[in-house]
Amino acid sequence: MSVELRDLRWAIVTSQHRSLRQAALALNVRQSTLSRRLREIESKLGAELFERTNRGTRPTFAGREFLSAARNVLADLECAIGKLRMGVRGENGRLRIGVHASLSTGNLYVTLVEHHRQFPDVQVHTVDGDQDQLLDALSNDAVDLAVLAASSAVWHERSLSLWSERVIVAMSKQHRLAEKETVHWADLAGEPILMPQHGPGRELERLLIANLPHGVRQHVLHQASGLDRLLSLVSAGYGVLLMLEGGVGVHFDSVTFREVHNGCGATRLNFTAYWRDANANPTLSPFLAMLRQRYPDISGEAGTS
Repeated sequence: MSVELRDLRWAIVTSQHRSLRQAALALNVRQSTLSRRLREIESKLGAELFERTNRGTRPTFAGREFLSAARNVLADLECAIGKLRMGVRGENGRLRIGVHASLSTGNLYVTLVEHHRQFPDVQVHTVDGDQDQLLDALSNDAVDLAVLAASSAVWHERSLSLWSERVIVAMSKQHRLAEKETVHWADLAGEPILMPQHGPGRELERLLIANLPHGVRQHVLHQASGLDRLLSLVSAGYGVLLMLEGGVGVHFDSVTFREVHNGCGATRLNFTAYWRDANANPTLSPFLAMLRQRYPDISGEAGTS
């Protein structure tokens, strides 16, 4: 006969009530059944756990040692079960998100703030990269979700259209274009353009080429640096930087930001979330539910919801 979890609970309840009759009532069992089971446990352990007298049932020294261990076992088990249930519901664990652009401000930042408020036990791990790198990471389960500003992404699994962000040009406050309230693409003709190689750099360069007058030779300086270093180069006068509005939360005293306009107003890039239907990470589902609530899919396409 082995000692079961039920035996631990019965012994603990007996010690709490100091009475077999009261303990049996609390456990909703016969007093004789409880008494017999306690004797069987003591026989199995080779130690007397309770001193039985006319004044009640009290733990012996060995009983107190056993009951202390029993409480720890049950507490650890309840904790493990609680964590397991939270994990199944996606309330703890790790969520890996491929991030295509800065999240110093904007919709993704706000979404992550709200997600952390609702699920404080979920660890969010972000991975930087360009479109191809993040979609490859998604295919190989290196990330659970990718949020991309990629209008030409080739992806045959699940996706959800999200928000759009304005295209921004960052420039030194001494730059000639800093006097303008808004900047048009034609204003950038001939300017040295700092272009990030990672993140949405490819999409921004496509926009630049598509919107500049035909035949204009543009000096594009590709940079494999993060946003803070790129803005340092802008501040030093090496050129202007094309970026998205989610990055304007990075502050440099000598750098200013302007919207880039086309003929219809501010130029924008649309963001889309991509994921695999076979992804079994339980933390993904609550995050997707939050995205769907904030940015409901209105396309009606079965493959995008």
